[in-house]
Amino acid sequence: MTQPLVLASSSPFRRLLMQNAGLDFVAQAASIDERAIEAKLTVQNATPETVALELAKAKALDVSARFPGAFVIGSDQTMSLGDRVYHKPASLQEARENLLSLSGKTHHLNSGVAIVRNGELVWETVAKAAMTVRPLSDDFIDRYLERVGDAVMSSVGAYQLEGEGIRLFDSIDGDYFTILGLPMLPLLKALREFGAVND
Repeated sequence: MTQPLVLASSSPFRRLLMQNAGLDFVAQAASIDERAIEAKLTVQNATPETVALELAKAKALDVSARFPGAFVIGSDQTMSLGDRVYHKPASLQEARENLLSLSGKTHHLNSGVAIVRNGELVWETVAKAAMTVRPLSDDFIDRYLERVGDAVMSSVGAYQLEGEGIRLFDSIDGDYFTILGLPMLPLLKALREFGAVND
């Protein structure tokens, strides 16, 4: 008999990944102040990978209190270029500035995932994807933003790979699940080892 699974997330993308993998789970959003946690970690000079993992753990720990006995999965993702961590752009102008800063460079998507049971961390990992943006002209960025519109503000990098965002890239080194924010392969392996899913 498998153990109950809880996804500590309100993300429709993460829910879909879990559903597509045939997992039986409940989704429950965490009640944490992500920006406050991130601000504290920034003062401590935490790496973007550490920030993603600490947020994933905080989500899982918060939700675990409401689901005794369940394996609670928390995940979070940061986007970084060197030491700079990006957030969702608040305007099209900020999206434009972010795209210019990424042009011709390789940034990383850092996807942290943690499993907590009965308030105890039992597993954690961070998976990374390297995203190389081709050199972008001002004209291309203007046309891209005009076509995509306000949708660019719904994602940290001002792009969605499943849409026109794919046109920004020269190369991508990393798996699809990590890019979407839930590294399914290491997660499924851990869940099998815990007996939380059937082999």
